[in-house]
Amino acid sequence: MDNITKENNPWPAKNLFRGMGVKSSSGDLGVFKADLHIHTCLSPCGDLDMSPRNIVQAAKEKELDMIAITDHNSTRNVRACVEIGRKSGLFVIPGCEVNTQEEVHCLCYFPDLEAMDKFQQYLDEKMLNVKNDVDLFGYQVAVDENDVIVYEEERSLYTGIQDDIESVQQKVHSLGGIFVPAHIDRMKNGIYGQLGFIPFDLQYDALEISSRTQPEDFLKQHPEIVLKKILRSSDAHFLNHIASVHTNFEMDELNWVNFKNSFSYPSSEFRNPKSEIPNRNG
Repeated sequence: MDNITKENNPWPAKNLFRGMGVKSSSGDLGVFKADLHIHTCLSPCGDLDMSPRNIVQAAKEKELDMIAITDHNSTRNVRACVEIGRKSGLFVIPGCEVNTQEEVHCLCYFPDLEAMDKFQQYLDEKMLNVKNDVDLFGYQVAVDENDVIVYEEERSLYTGIQDDIESVQQKVHSLGGIFVPAHIDRMKNGIYGQLGFIPFDLQYDALEISSRTQPEDFLKQHPEIVLKKILRSSDAHFLNHIASVHTNFEMDELNWVNFKNSFSYPSSEFRNPKSEIPNRNG
């Protein structure tokens, strides 16, 4: 596809993922608003106000139905977010943003806390023993549901782990997870900026385009990915950035199975620009 026009643009304004779970008896599907790239106060440069309690509250205020917690190279602040979200009626996906040895950032989503804990063990084995520079990157702390500090990571979560992108992808999939190269439009830590291309044998489930770029413009530059699944999320490090952009998921019920199935839906169908589902991006 050489030229993307209004008529043949595969990217819909509605940015809709469709799940393939068993439909309800009425056959009705709901649209669920998701921000799947949010950092807590554990991440380098993450604001200390980004506690699990504050994040869930902000997500609810902004009418999100689903979020993913994706701290850099660590999952140690996810559990509290999941528990608070469950009490508040917010679906929280355990996740992580891994910085590979190529310095490529990749989003990893997991079906449950058990799989997440296994991934944390993998991260602990692969992390470099480089001390965090508090003056440069700030404190890396995990807090409980009452904002009490329960853990401080002294190793730098900013540096890349000792494993390549293909190995990270394979580990995520071995745990039943979802693998998404992050902010691919960015020169720093994006897969195009770091590698110059997407490896042919990389088995990713979707690609993320950041809030800094219009998807239509980026797809014109990279027609090789026009039929790939595209996520848009905030990459929030501050509370007011949450839900600055989002992705809609169409499912009969909000759960992991339907969420994961959304990534397997045929691209030509899940990205149907003629969908009549109301646009909730506005």
